[in-house]
Amino acid sequence: MGVLTGLKPEAVFQYFEEICGIPHTSHHEKALSDHCVKFAKDRGYACTQDEMGNVIIIAEATPGYEDVPAVIIQGHLDMVGDKAEGCDIDMEKEGPRIYIDGDFIRADGTTLGGDNGIAVAYALALLDAEKGSIPHPRMEVVLTVCEEVGLLGASAMDFYPCRARRMINIDSEVEGILTAGCAGGRRARCHIPVKRTHCSGLRCKLELTGLMGGHSGMEIDKGRSNAAALLGRFLMFLKENIPYNLVTLTAGVKENVIPKSGSAVILIPPEEEEALRRALERFMRYMGAEYGKADPDIRLELMVGKAGEFPALDEDSRLRVLTALNLMPNGVQAMSMDLPGLVETSINLGVAELSDDELILRQSIRSSVSSAKEMVSRKVTLLAEQLGGRVDFQGDYPAWPYARTSKLRDLCVKIFKEQYGYEPKIELMHAGLECGILSGKLDGLDCISFGPNQFDIHTPNEHLSISSAARVWEYLKAILAAK
Repeated sequence: MGVLTGLKPEAVFQYFEEICGIPHTSHHEKALSDHCVKFAKDRGYACTQDEMGNVIIIAEATPGYEDVPAVIIQGHLDMVGDKAEGCDIDMEKEGPRIYIDGDFIRADGTTLGGDNGIAVAYALALLDAEKGSIPHPRMEVVLTVCEEVGLLGASAMDFYPCRARRMINIDSEVEGILTAGCAGGRRARCHIPVKRTHCSGLRCKLELTGLMGGHSGMEIDKGRSNAAALLGRFLMFLKENIPYNLVTLTAGVKENVIPKSGSAVILIPPEEEEALRRALERFMRYMGAEYGKADPDIRLELMVGKAGEFPALDEDSRLRVLTALNLMPNGVQAMSMDLPGLVETSINLGVAELSDDELILRQSIRSSVSSAKEMVSRKVTLLAEQLGGRVDFQGDYPAWPYARTSKLRDLCVKIFKEQYGYEPKIELMHAGLECGILSGKLDGLDCISFGPNQFDIHTPNEHLSISSAARVWEYLKAILAAK
């Protein structure tokens, strides 16, 4: 008996639990990709798998639907692998440990992977249905890899088996919203050189925890703090209060996740311990006033170790690190002038890592306006170069522009009104979707994106609504059955 046994629709939750049992974080999707290929071959479907692990499965039309336009059902195989402090799961080797909490499916101590495991579960359930029991036109299931690290799988993929020019992307997280456009983006990796020298002092560790974090596309406008930027801010504040040397600094796990924790090790003169504690308390009062509602549980704790000699940054390197962390663009850069409430341009400082000889900053840049994306990229490059460093860009993907006319969108609105009794919202989103990439590779592709209610994605608090997943399943089947 599985954890989700008995939930309706049975096939969807059976496959979702099966997917959760297979490790599939970004760059580690091979086992799940192979599983999908075996699934298809066992059932006699035409199937392709490329070197990266992207999969296309073709299901021909059911009787009576041969003349209905073919459709792509699209999702991604990878998930963000984040976990709570103290969790012992190795997410590269073990899938999420799921459990039911009322109307929600959650994972114990880790991200759930509902983004985008629910899309894969829907696709497998459609393909495994008894022949003709779910009417559909020619159906081309496209499952990509490395979506969460820059849409890399879709960018490299050859879609030659695909004849469809309609696509349903199941990678949105709010039921009742049809997504009809999204931002483009790219990843940046800044390298700032540093030098070290041996310094003596009292070793003190600063632990920053309790931040909410979140998805840098969905929660970037929520006013939440960023652990990497906040550490940099405290270290600059501390510089104005007591002498210290910086030994280590780390924050964040992924470019597209707002960092929720971080740490730094500093050396101080032993007689400055009390001054350090006072500075920390004063800084936390400031943070309480600034983030009391948006991020109320920020904790910056001090652990005092032993005095000794350690390899710390020299003064010039420390200044470069503090300058980079305090001046690097971060957060919302512009709101849309056309669509009130929509973020147009943003950058997320997702990871900060201080090694022996460089500070590495990894960022996710998003914008629905290509020139604005270039502007933010130039700012990052200019600051890095002024600090003696360089920037590498990768994973560039285009925006998915809103189409004024869309037969698929009109159909989805019609079916939604019939099932729910009210009209869905049509929105554009700031998070990146693969629709832009596929639209660029398949001329005339008509796209829509939707999905069931999911909350706190990319965090260990991620949860998927069971009842919403069931309703969206019925909605998806009704769209496929329409003529």
